[in-house]
Amino acid sequence: MELELARQLAKTNDTKIVLLVLDGLGGLPNPETGRTELEAAWTPHLDRMARQSNCGFTVPVGMGITPGSGPGHLALFGYDPLVYQIGRGALEATGIDFDLLPSDIAARGNFCTVGEDGLIIDRRAGRIETERSAEIVKGLREIKLPGVEVFVEPVREHRFVLVLRGEGLSDAVTDTDPQVLGAKPLLTEATNAEGELTATLVNQWASEAAVYLADRAPANMLVLRGFARAPDWPAMPEVFKMRTASIAHYPMYRGLAKLVGMTALDVGPTIEDTLATLKANWSSFDFFFVHYKYADTAGEDGDFDTKVSKIEEVDAHIDSFLELEPDVLIVTGDHSTPATMAAHSWHPVPFILWSKFGRTDLCEAFNETSLQTGVLGTFPAKEALPLAMGHAGRFRKFGA
Repeated sequence: MELELARQLAKTNDTKIVLLVLDGLGGLPNPETGRTELEAAWTPHLDRMARQSNCGFTVPVGMGITPGSGPGHLALFGYDPLVYQIGRGALEATGIDFDLLPSDIAARGNFCTVGEDGLIIDRRAGRIETERSAEIVKGLREIKLPGVEVFVEPVREHRFVLVLRGEGLSDAVTDTDPQVLGAKPLLTEATNAEGELTATLVNQWASEAAVYLADRAPANMLVLRGFARAPDWPAMPEVFKMRTASIAHYPMYRGLAKLVGMTALDVGPTIEDTLATLKANWSSFDFFFVHYKYADTAGEDGDFDTKVSKIEEVDAHIDSFLELEPDVLIVTGDHSTPATMAAHSWHPVPFILWSKFGRTDLCEAFNETSLQTGVLGTFPAKEALPLAMGHAGRFRKFGA
């Protein structure tokens, strides 16, 4: 649905919508068992919910396209990710409440591990502790560049943010992150003439950073990606006529929610923290985006069993979400991260929608095999929120 049409049709009422996103939810069969992570998990509560819901799969961007976390979430918020594009840097910076100016250029940084040959052997530096990362960042702040201010801020674990502030900067530059093992970090390149200055400055900074990091294994190198400015987008509360809130512990997802106008609620790292925050703010908002990161982390690490256990952890708390009596509860993911691939993938994402005005379909369980019988089939993720709006009675009739 186009945002302008949503703006015209949206109306206010007292219904509640909860969008529960299990990051990286979708999977592929384990070669030894022939079962996906969802099929291997013990999920009696999600299975029961599926039997009471409309079921299917979403496609975050398009068939065969592997989405990043930004596009995957934007689609679920009702924003066409092909229209509303943003680099990871602006998301991370906003997520840690860094005050990005309109002319600032932000990039997401990863500390990584390279061998003696300079090839990347661990893209996440063993997921070093946030405290260790913050100590390393202090040294990176000493690197100066001519004519611009440089900000380096720790995010979480191996992640940090680099922000350049000054005249003549551009986000028209390429990533230094090859996003594969066994390759060297890249030099950034300008994608047009406006990016030449920025590319020169970034490469200078990265070169000096490499010298500083050389004896700090496992974080003995870094890579940068997602160079971006803060966008000026239509705000969800104005478009969809709802008071919207995010409950997301990881900064990148807080940042994305803030960029579309959600109130980012403070929350701890556990699902118990998530539920406590949801309950405490239940009366103050109409729409809640609830983020659960850990299925994706296990998938990216290629850890099939841990991903199964993280799905089971959410399942054990599903009744706590339903006990709040939302009018609509969606459980889905932003993309698939099969542990067998240890990476994001293009595979459609499991989706169920429970509502007080829904009708059941033939789906018997919340897994990739059973969901194929769902009435929703496979549909664009950008239609998920409009579908929820309809079930919540938040759209006027279209036409005479």
